[in-house]
Amino acid sequence: MKKINSREEFDQLKKELEMLYNQNKKRIIVCKGTGCTASGSVKVIEAFEQEIERAGLSDTVEIKRTGCHGFCEKGPIVAILPEDIFYQQVSVEDVPEIIERTIRKGDLIDKLLYQDPKTKQKYVYTHDVPFYAKQKRIIFHHNGLIDPTRIEDYLGFGGYEAFVKAIFEMTPEEVIDEVKKSGLRGRGGGGFLTGLKWEFCSKAKGKPKYLICNADEGDPGAFMDRSLLEGNPHLVLEGMLIAGYAIGAHRGYIYVRAEYPLAITNLKIAIAQGQELGILGQNILGTDFSFDVMIKEGAGAFVCGEETALMASIEGRRGMPRPRPPFPAVKGLWGKPSNINNVETFANVPFIITKGSQWYSEIGTEKSKGTKIFALAGKVNNTGLVEVPMGITLREIIFDIGGGPPKGRKFKAVQLGGPSGGCIPEEHLDVPIDYDSLISLGAIMGSGGMIVMDAANCMVDVARFFLEFIQNESCGKCIPCRIGTKRMLEIVTRITEGKGEEADLELLQELAEGIKATALCGLGQTAPNPVLSTLRYFADEYRAHILEKRCPAHCCIALIKFEVDVDLCKRCGLCKKVCPAGAVSWMPKTAASINKSLCIKCKTCIENCPAQAII
Repeated sequence: MKKINSREEFDQLKKELEMLYNQNKKRIIVCKGTGCTASGSVKVIEAFEQEIERAGLSDTVEIKRTGCHGFCEKGPIVAILPEDIFYQQVSVEDVPEIIERTIRKGDLIDKLLYQDPKTKQKYVYTHDVPFYAKQKRIIFHHNGLIDPTRIEDYLGFGGYEAFVKAIFEMTPEEVIDEVKKSGLRGRGGGGFLTGLKWEFCSKAKGKPKYLICNADEGDPGAFMDRSLLEGNPHLVLEGMLIAGYAIGAHRGYIYVRAEYPLAITNLKIAIAQGQELGILGQNILGTDFSFDVMIKEGAGAFVCGEETALMASIEGRRGMPRPRPPFPAVKGLWGKPSNINNVETFANVPFIITKGSQWYSEIGTEKSKGTKIFALAGKVNNTGLVEVPMGITLREIIFDIGGGPPKGRKFKAVQLGGPSGGCIPEEHLDVPIDYDSLISLGAIMGSGGMIVMDAANCMVDVARFFLEFIQNESCGKCIPCRIGTKRMLEIVTRITEGKGEEADLELLQELAEGIKATALCGLGQTAPNPVLSTLRYFADEYRAHILEKRCPAHCCIALIKFEVDVDLCKRCGLCKKVCPAGAVSWMPKTAASINKSLCIKCKTCIENCPAQAII
């Protein structure tokens, strides 16, 4: 595109693009996010292109490759606009039928419509599908509408308007004040007020100042930042431009893990397009404001999500945290004032500037404003990314949006906040979600990981899993984290093996509190949370492992006898059918039995037994 050098040229270009995208044209939207790509969406797109050309519809029908729609398990996802017909799990073989019946004749294809697993009701339109109906999509809205590799798409839907408004109509102080009044808190986990953070950096002495976008999303099961960068990289760049103008920074870094190849590719394209158009670089739009963005690929260390470790990595040093103060706003990257926010935080900023702090502050709760994207995963019918207003309850997310646990299984707990988070039981599902309420329950918002668990999950083993992750990812700089989490992991592992003692519970509590109080960085200080929350809400499971040498969830292999309780057995023979080792003996109308010499302890029989008769 031709470089634009003034606001007038920008406004003219936007007007032309908005007219282009407001045409009443049939559009076939195909998700090309990582999830749908893994399910075959690239071949579906190619099939649509070939079929449209064959049918002579190239002038009236447009194929649009978009980012993630959120409903990842139903990919490849296809939406037909302007009607907004929602088709899921579309295959290459379905393409000719979609063109012939839906595009040409306006008919629906019943087999491609979403069917609720509980009610069996089918839904035609995206906004009616239960997974989307209760969401409030603000920063995720355009992910399913625009091609992330085309800056024209972003501009056609109002892109960069907020940045232009900021540099032409507002002073840096006014931008910071607007973000402060909005109540936006950092979405990376700490929840610190974004505007206040910007103000500290803007007033700090020293130049140059640096702006950093933390895209080192390392929590197991979390992929919100990745999907935003894949599906709408210009939104994040616009938020960074506004922040750079506000704090007086002229260079920004995006620290993104190398395991996100599509996000990195789309980011590089977006940066190159911004430079070509004149949105990035020197004297942007004819002003005296200049801003460049560089990408730093991280090697996947979890600790580099901590801001001081992240800066060390950018500088070429080993990613390890340092004591604070001084804080990054005073002494950050290369010893200069620096501001760090995560991807989702920056993505909120353009909407605050365009629509105003008053509009934004009306969404959410008194102390937690706006929306939050969660990665809903685990034992739940509808998994994927959900954007909801702060203040919604966990029950609404898990049961109304997520559809609850599959096959009618009983909900047990939800793990929030990644390895540094905690497990929340059913009794607290109706607590409104915000930063402070989750902390009071022993969890944290974190970056937004939300893993649902049912009765088959052992909470002691869950604590062991997250402790193992933390221990493997500890940078080792401070003793509480390096040694303390190792001792905790050893104790919890002993308990899952049936070797625990009653005194271990008191020792775990003591170790956890000591680590929280003395670890160097936030990751170390929150490392004991999974153990503390499971001890708080599921102490009976710990005692069953220790005193009865029994795992109530039939999860810990060392505590499973692999015997059939004949009183519970339904005599259905399902365990024999699924056993891969031929260890199960069964005859019609008789209880099954297990030959322990053949049993490989894979737990397939336990997972499939409808009566939980295998003990």
